[in-house]
Amino acid sequence: MSVILVFLLVIAGFAGWWLSHQRLTAKPWLEQGLAGDLVGLERSALPTAKIGLGVFLAVVGCLFSLFTSAYFMRMGLPDWRPLPLPRLLWLNTGVLVLSSVALQCAVIAARRGQTDMVRLGLATAGLTALAFLIGQLMAWRQLTDDGYLLDSNPANSFFYLITAMHGLHILGGLVGLGRTSTGAWNGARPERLRLGIELCAMYWHFLLFVWLGILAVLAGWAATFVSICQRLLT
Repeated sequence: MSVILVFLLVIAGFAGWWLSHQRLTAKPWLEQGLAGDLVGLERSALPTAKIGLGVFLAVVGCLFSLFTSAYFMRMGLPDWRPLPLPRLLWLNTGVLVLSSVALQCAVIAARRGQTDMVRLGLATAGLTALAFLIGQLMAWRQLTDDGYLLDSNPANSFFYLITAMHGLHILGGLVGLGRTSTGAWNGARPERLRLGIELCAMYWHFLLFVWLGILAVLAGWAATFVSICQRLLT
């Protein structure tokens, strides 16, 4: 349970930081300007799509927190033999960071109306995300060649399950990124394109955060962190 609480607290902090940047505390009746501008500002403060995506990401975070909790509970049994992490995972992590950075650059370019930079950012994000998935498959292949099969040990099963679930979410994000990229190349309305890019960036940043948490769990860093927190609380 302590693992779930720590993970949920981190997610709550991330959600709080994001919501603080969405003008939830804005007071439109105190803003200066035309009435029509104030109405538009109030409507655009927090689009429904962002609220829906935020709820979805909260559910995804809870799902991965349950996987993490089950991982820690199962690793306490005597038949648990952790598998060595392929070095390729570190390269894959760098690629995913680059993908997230590229989307953030696309967000900035969209706000400035720089169409060419938007297209470059979206293309870079998509290609690096595909490279990340290919790298994950290569890491799986390396482990199976070394004899770390899916059903040979519970630690192996958890590794493949958790990384596969994360990969599926990346794959789903590529669908949305593809639609947004199509709009960027077909001349979609700037407001609609900007919202789509911001949603993709929000999703990508969250998946990067989740992957860093998964990597910490698989590498054993999370167990050390939780143990330190437990000692401090007792």
